[in-house]
Amino acid sequence: MGPESVILLMISAWFLVAAAMLWGILRIARRHAVYHQPHAAMPTPAPLPARRKTPRPKLPRPVLTPAYRAAHHFAHR
Repeated sequence: MGPESVILLMISAWFLVAAAMLWGILRIARRHAVYHQPHAAMPTPAPLPARRKTPRPKLPRPVLTPAYRAAHHFAHR
């Protein structure tokens, strides 16, 4: 392969990379423009009222004896 064909191959590869990057940037810009265009024709829906769940009753904590607390305190060692 001669040096002129290597140079032409490098130039064409550079053009391909530049075209791919330009295509990606234009795609991102187009998506950004579509996402941020004003939607004046569409009416805004009324917000739905918040529905709250009834709170679950809390269970009483178990009564821990000092021996039980000491055994669990040293269990991780």
